[in-house]
Amino acid sequence: MKYIKFLVLGILFGLVMAKAEIISWYRIYEMFNFDSFHMYGIIGSAVILGSIGVQVLKRQNIKSKYGEELHLSEKSMSIPRYLFGGIIFGLGWALVGACPGPMFVLIGYGYLPILVVLLGALLGTFIYGIVRNRLPH
Repeated sequence: MKYIKFLVLGILFGLVMAKAEIISWYRIYEMFNFDSFHMYGIIGSAVILGSIGVQVLKRQNIKSKYGEELHLSEKSMSIPRYLFGGIIFGLGWALVGACPGPMFVLIGYGYLPILVVLLGALLGTFIYGIVRNRLPH
């Protein structure tokens, strides 16, 4: 019962993604063909809002609900790892026709082939967990 707020928030977020057409394969196709600003506007808005949120967390000394200080680690700016990761992410997104974010919304809408994508995402995460210590971070 204590997790009901997260379920409600997830459902609301899924509805927003569906109504904003973020789950639409056609919108993703338009984006990769540079035919429409729709997805770029949504992604850009999310990046700006996320950046503002991180700056607020850093400057306001906000604590967790347990009273602990939040520590946002500074990562090194390794261009090759961001390029390599971005290329893999983008290729997967383009091949599947869906971002990982709305996978569950697509399943909820009845697009059952996305279960293969979900299974691949879970398998990839599992494999990463196994080989993580051997990768250059």
